[in-house]
Amino acid sequence: MAKERFVEVYSQGVTNVRKVIVDVQTGVNYLLMSSNMTGGSGITVLVDADGKPLVTPLGEGDQVAFGQLLDRE
Repeated sequence: MAKERFVEVYSQGVTNVRKVIVDVQTGVNYLLMSSNMTGGSGITVLVDADGKPLVTPLGEGDQVAFGQLLDRE
């Protein structure tokens, strides 16, 4: 079975859900928001103070798992 392209590393909320999703090929972080109340949803790239995409550094063979800290040095 192929590896998943996107993994969820953070989730908050039940009715109004916020999730951080990481692209395991690029390391780019996305914010996914959805609301069961309005039926709406949206996704956007998370950016730093300079407007550059937040990237989780991924080495060869690295695994990104739910709840993993995104601020790795």
